[in-house]
Amino acid sequence: MRRATTRRSPFWRYTAFQVPSWILTAAGGWWLVTSLDAPSWVAVGLPVAWFVKDMALYPLVRSAYEIDDTPPIARLIGRVGTAAQRLAPRGYVRVRGELWQAETDAGAAVEPEATVEVVGAAGLTLRVRPRTARDPSVE
Repeated sequence: MRRATTRRSPFWRYTAFQVPSWILTAAGGWWLVTSLDAPSWVAVGLPVAWFVKDMALYPLVRSAYEIDDTPPIARLIGRVGTAAQRLAPRGYVRVRGELWQAETDAGAAVEPEATVEVVGAAGLTLRVRPRTARDPSVE
């Protein structure tokens, strides 16, 4: 039986990862004021600036904090890649910059540098089919 999971906003995951840096920045600001006679506004300004920086960066890194329950190999289905070597019927393909072991769906040979489409996966082996010139680009 699968456990029910609650969907949490990526904002809260991001914030939880930032809290230790805020604490260290506040401690660093306090240390600068007490040890190096820095102006007292540094003890407040440094953590505030750090917090503003983290909030400004959140929209850029949000996708890294989103939870996707789909297995990584399943996310490749439908993607387009190129044959890194001859597939007859097994070999290697490059999909999204990564090298994957693959076998052709129909068992036909695919030449190196030929364009292929991922149609399935079995374990860590991709099932691919050669793409013809009339196929629309998926990537």
